[in-house]
Amino acid sequence: MSMTDPIADMLTRMRNALIASYSTVDIPSSKVKVDIAKVMKSEGFIKNFKIIEDQKQGIMRIFLNTTTRVIPL
Repeated sequence: MSMTDPIADMLTRMRNALIASYSTVDIPSSKVKVDIAKVMKSEGFIKNFKIIEDQKQGIMRIFLNTTTRVIPL
């Protein structure tokens, strides 16, 4: 199954996890998503992330900064 917009999917998963008060969220990994996560970490939007290898494309576990405020749409 292919996604139309994987970056929007990543950000939506992160927003939904913050609204639900989760401390981590798992998303399918890609080079672009890892680069975005690096920028988000350096800017303080997330605490950290790590790549979990699997038999497919890999999973990126993002440790959310729970002090980040989310404004629901």
